[in-house]
Amino acid sequence: MSETLQKYAKFPLLAVVFTVLVKLLFLLTHHIQEDAFITWRVAQNLLDYGVIGFNGETKISASTTHLYVFVSYIFNLIFGKENFIYPLLIFNSLLFTIGSYFLSKLILENPVHQAIFIFLFGILPPSIKISILGMEFGILFFLEMALLYFGFKQNKIWAQILFPILILFTRIDTVIFLGVVFLVDIIWNKKIRWFYILGGMLGVAVLMSFNWFYFGELVNNTIVAKSVTYAKNMSLALQWKYFLMNYGNFWEMLKLPGDFNPFTILVLVFELLAFLYLVSKRESKNLFIWIIFLFGWTKQLIFISQRSYFDWYYWVPQILLFAVILVFVLEQKTYKLWWISLLVIFYILPMAAFQTIHSIATGNGEWNYRRSIGLFLKDYEKDKNQYILLEPAGYIPYFSGLKAIDEVGLVDKEIQAEIKKDKADYWKNTVEKRKPKYLLAPKNLFEGKDGSFYQENYRLLKEFRIKNHLNSDNKILEKIYRLKPSGTDYNLYERK
Repeated sequence: MSETLQKYAKFPLLAVVFTVLVKLLFLLTHHIQEDAFITWRVAQNLLDYGVIGFNGETKISASTTHLYVFVSYIFNLIFGKENFIYPLLIFNSLLFTIGSYFLSKLILENPVHQAIFIFLFGILPPSIKISILGMEFGILFFLEMALLYFGFKQNKIWAQILFPILILFTRIDTVIFLGVVFLVDIIWNKKIRWFYILGGMLGVAVLMSFNWFYFGELVNNTIVAKSVTYAKNMSLALQWKYFLMNYGNFWEMLKLPGDFNPFTILVLVFELLAFLYLVSKRESKNLFIWIIFLFGWTKQLIFISQRSYFDWYYWVPQILLFAVILVFVLEQKTYKLWWISLLVIFYILPMAAFQTIHSIATGNGEWNYRRSIGLFLKDYEKDKNQYILLEPAGYIPYFSGLKAIDEVGLVDKEIQAEIKKDKADYWKNTVEKRKPKYLLAPKNLFEGKDGSFYQENYRLLKEFRIKNHLNSDNKILEKIYRLKPSGTDYNLYERK
């Protein structure tokens, strides 16, 4: 590094601090993902019962991530159940931003460019969601970028062994990332990194052994439950319909109204052209450009082919694909300020503004509305051994303290048997067999073919309506709540 650039060497670290501080403002929105509370409930179950589970002493891998369960357990232990959430979210945000620091070192050489990259990359909507929504992707991104930085850029043997173990213990689907890294590295360097293979083998062995000896299963229950519950045999027409309905979850970072957003096609074309421009020159950094770009597309296509519609599966691929645009713009020799200004004005700022509105509205729908259902049940039902049948199993079981049966079977395996036996009537069959004290449904159970059964055995306890949670003393917040209402109407039933 030249003396001129040396004086800017600390800029990337300053950018990390600044970016984290900016993203912490989003904590005020209370936008926390439903699934985060499943993981945190598992961590607290481990704290209370010494068992990795959801409903007391029953072992079940109700969370997709093992490593994040243990991290959440440690934060609960240190800060207590009432105070651990925001320290953990700050930790997630810091780890993600350090991961982006590693990425900037891999694909950019100028420290000023690295600093700009860290900030612009950090305020993309998926980056904000990874940082503040409470899921495991902040830790995961840190581990993946640390593997590339220490294991492949600096060729540290310890990193090639350790990080694959931690990555796989965080999420089993990271085998896609590890596999892409392995193949691209072999093609690029014409050699095999045997310690990396050892790390991958140990990672698989550790994960499978933990699952088998603790839970008696090779694959996490969450994966099994989803494969049992979600439709497999769908017509091509229906698959296309669902693809368009969930199109925004696959590639879009700026989600405009409607199923299909042609602006996304423009961004995808820009990403491809930027990628081709960058790899047209044989430079050492291009190994990592190839890795992040091919991984982004590989994971997207695999998950789309499996009809995985949840948007969090696509957060990391989205930002890694967009990273090539940032590198392309930052490395322009002429009109660089013009390029950066256009990118910021017409894309980065609109996306950041959208994410702000989205987080405020969703935070109201989740934290202020859905959490209120859990808090109502917490005060109403003092016997925390009672069960509630509902979907999803995040906010409401967490804040009510009740045991839960969820429709998918993430937190309760018994319902999976009912789904396999009679998928059309598994809900009613579960109610008849298990007799949960509470039912939470997004419809009137007293209507329809089984209405008489529910009227005979249950009474309507309370109606929860999202329209009653759209008011605020702050008129700007109220306009956002009404512009983008976020939440589902529910009826709560109690067994007679």
